[in-house]
Amino acid sequence: MSDNTISDEYPSIALARNEGGETKVETVHIGKQLKAIRTKNKLTLEEASKLTGLAKSTLSKIENEQISPTFMVMQKLATGLEIDLPQLFTKPKKVQATGRRDITKAGEGKAHHTPTYEHELLSTQLSNKKMLPYKTGIHARSFNEYGDWVRHEGEEFLYVLEGQVQLLTEFYEPVLLDRGDSAYYDATMGHAVISTSEQDATILWVTSS
Repeated sequence: MSDNTISDEYPSIALARNEGGETKVETVHIGKQLKAIRTKNKLTLEEASKLTGLAKSTLSKIENEQISPTFMVMQKLATGLEIDLPQLFTKPKKVQATGRRDITKAGEGKAHHTPTYEHELLSTQLSNKKMLPYKTGIHARSFNEYGDWVRHEGEEFLYVLEGQVQLLTEFYEPVLLDRGDSAYYDATMGHAVISTSEQDATILWVTSS
């Protein structure tokens, strides 16, 4: 594959930004941007080469700031890696680890009972969580036991641990879920879960907050 679409004169690009009426010139290293995007998507150079149609050696030279891609090459990178072209010019945000961790031993979750559910709230030591995990025993056997649809903010993931349940949703036909089955849905849509097995079914729920 020919690299004649590559320029080796400018391995970095200066971008002018207007901040508060003051123009600031900032150097952006496309190679570092490309490598950050590739590694974030867990792609090898060979895999990225197949996706973009560019030689592996070319990608390596770009990442190592040995050459600078032309606009045509950057278009191939954006298309192949399924990114917007400006992402090659935007400095990647530094990820700061918070070190948050919470462990819940079996049976040590916080109990919360309702007429239809028996919740065991998990990871209760952490506040301001982005996800709310809980294990739930399903008492309800009929939608009538709810009185109305359940609705709340966020999205929800459901995984059946024991028994069989029927997932009822406002816009879809009811569906039976056996042990090992799962569902992901918009929690602002009316929903409810009932047990259809002889014993109360047990599910794992994870709700985004």
